[in-house]
Amino acid sequence: MKNKSLLIFLFIGFFVQAQKSVKIDKKEVIRIETELASDKMEGRATFSSGIELASDFIANEFKKINLSYYDDLNNYRQEFDVRGQAANNVIGIIPGRSKPDEFVIFSAHYDHLGMEKEGLDKIYNGANDDASGTTAVIALAKYFKELNNNARTIIFVAFTGEEIGGYGSKFFSEKMNPDKVIAMFNIEMIGTDSKWGKNSAYITGFEKTDFGTILQQNLKGTNFNFYQDPYPEQQLFYRSDNARLAAQGVPAHTISTSKMDVEANYHKLSDEVSTLDLDNMTEIIKAIAISSQTIVNGVDTPSRVKKK
Repeated sequence: MKNKSLLIFLFIGFFVQAQKSVKIDKKEVIRIETELASDKMEGRATFSSGIELASDFIANEFKKINLSYYDDLNNYRQEFDVRGQAANNVIGIIPGRSKPDEFVIFSAHYDHLGMEKEGLDKIYNGANDDASGTTAVIALAKYFKELNNNARTIIFVAFTGEEIGGYGSKFFSEKMNPDKVIAMFNIEMIGTDSKWGKNSAYITGFEKTDFGTILQQNLKGTNFNFYQDPYPEQQLFYRSDNARLAAQGVPAHTISTSKMDVEANYHKLSDEVSTLDLDNMTEIIKAIAISSQTIVNGVDTPSRVKKK
């Protein structure tokens, strides 16, 4: 126990220093978010030309960061069929230095609702849902690639098909050995302030593992707080892309700030970049980066979800 405490102390000291040298750049967050939620993406509906643009954009960001390809892929696209139509997730990895067969996943879905047939504003831009989470995944990929010291392999994945039934995460999860997945950070709708205000977010299924406790421990000395999901009646833990792996025992949780009872722009045409708090969103991404360090670096292993 003393040795583990010493290791945690050393890692906390390390990533406080790392945070000073490797920053999550707000300008980059704005650039990525604005592009993903732009009108030219036409609402990123699954099977649309707009989502193809989004897929290409994410893959190009992964290429610029110089992420490695996942599994036996020869590019960043994980392709599969849904109802006889082609779809694809976008995946990149940073191989682990000392524990390459242990995986930590950062994920979000990049699809949204597409377009209405008529009206002055026809495009469901999906700035919060879930361009914000996808932006976080890209920013975190850049962050960890620049650190380049992860013990465990980190998988960065943007899922398609979430809005029509979670097809992207279903396909991905079925191809994954859950015993190798140490943790999954699924990021969904972090562009607005939570019910507790700035510098806060909640974790779905908080009580099911010690994942959230580990994250909060790593945030000691900061002004950021993770809370339990305040909307248990909505069963959010099993409503997002973390659900498939969580059902197999993986400590797979969704991080969000969405006020599910009063979120004004949820699934509406008004979900645009102008409605987001981009300063706070940047701080949330920083908090995820800091709080995940002991898991990424092999010091902490969250407890497993009790299988249904």
